[in-house]
Amino acid sequence: MGNINEMHAHVHDPEEKKKQINRISRIIGHMEHVKKMIEADEDCADVLVQLTAVKSALSSLGKEIIKEHTVHCVAHAIEDGDTDRIQEFVEAMQKYLDV
Repeated sequence: MGNINEMHAHVHDPEEKKKQINRISRIIGHMEHVKKMIEADEDCADVLVQLTAVKSALSSLGKEIIKEHTVHCVAHAIEDGDTDRIQEFVEAMQKYLDV
């Protein structure tokens, strides 16, 4: 049993992938802003508010990836009878949810 990437035999929806990459870019930009706030000794409460926004954005991205993966990847794994890939996704979900 390899990791999910080694067993991945199909392509993700290009539109969904583009949306996810755009979200990541916005999150990175937001984190750069938080870094500058800390460097500038801005108010800690303001930094925490910005970090809350980043946390929310990461959570939303995670939910979208879970949704997309379930609709496409898990569906294909079920069609293929690939229980190993399904189990790996379940374990990844458990790790994600435990964070």
